[in-house]
Amino acid sequence: MPSRGTFPDDRARVVPDTSTPHKEELSCKIKEQKVIVDELSNLKKNRKVYKQQQNSNIFFLVDRTEMLSESKNILDELKKEYQEIENSEKSKIKK
Repeated sequence: MPSRGTFPDDRARVVPDTSTPHKEELSCKIKEQKVIVDELSNLKKNRKVYKQQQNSNIFFLVDRTEMLSESKNILDELKKEYQEIENSEKSKIKK
């Protein structure tokens, strides 16, 4: 069988971007956080909300409005981080 040699397509290969897995993970976290915010927003005023203690199976009663506010802040931070990744990818493409 003859050797393959070098073809023009060999130089045009796309190098995998290392930020893509992080970007996909952020996208999933954003979707999850949107669901949390939506669920908290649609709860009746008299419903109780519990927050799980980190690394434990213990839940604590929390104020619904505080939890909603905290969840919105987390969502904003995730969106900001996602946008920064997209902007850095766009700047890499332009160069």
